[in-house]
Amino acid sequence: MSVPPRPSVLLAAPLLVLALLLPGCSSGPAPAKAPVGAPGQGAAGPESDAAVRRASSGPAASPSPTRSPAAIPGLGPETLAAIPAETRQAFVVTGEEADANQSSAVLYSREDPAKGWQPVAGPWNAHNGMEGWTDHHVAGDLRSPTGVYPLTDAGGRLPDPGALLPYDEHPRFAVDGEGFFGEPLEGSFDYVVAINYNRTEGVSPLDRTRPLGLERGGGIWIHVDHGGPTQGCVSIPEDRMRELLRTLDPAMKPVIVMGDAESLGR
Repeated sequence: MSVPPRPSVLLAAPLLVLALLLPGCSSGPAPAKAPVGAPGQGAAGPESDAAVRRASSGPAASPSPTRSPAAIPGLGPETLAAIPAETRQAFVVTGEEADANQSSAVLYSREDPAKGWQPVAGPWNAHNGMEGWTDHHVAGDLRSPTGVYPLTDAGGRLPDPGALLPYDEHPRFAVDGEGFFGEPLEGSFDYVVAINYNRTEGVSPLDRTRPLGLERGGGIWIHVDHGGPTQGCVSIPEDRMRELLRTLDPAMKPVIVMGDAESLGR
């Protein structure tokens, strides 16, 4: 989404209030017991004595079932299938309802494929778009796009806090004005991570390229929470943003998995 004359971010401020300088916002069966001498078979010999001893000691212990790698709670098969095989970090943002603007965020990692996904940070309180979530985001709908998107680029007004992703420090991340409920927006873009929805990978979050066209919106970021809903971004507290920036590792091909609980459960 853009607000002329300068690039806009599909982010935290109402369009009528904020003039942005930025682009967007099985166990097996137990073995059979050896047969015990039946009536009329005569005296027990060595073999039948051994069989009796085995029977009296109980069945052999069954092998433990093989444990499947842990999956991410709340994600259905369709959503899980959208996570690339090479991805080993997933930032999962789950909205309360399709039309709600509050959500919860948890960072998962699967460093050991045998163990599967493990939570490494969170849950953290988060905000999303004012009107909730959508499978077909368009500019100005005030909804966050559901789906799985790579996280490759970061930036902000403040100096790099130790980000592992490429970080663009730039004064154009400065913002002021008020949010939907009158909350101040200053500092919202002190730290951001670009969500690769309708954008080109490998460039600053400020880049305005929109491969799907301007009508599909853009500038969808993870940024510092200002205490209210966004125009389509995901926001988390400032200290959590610093933690996230220091944890997201490009070598682990991180993605964000975002949407309301029902959508993510598909």
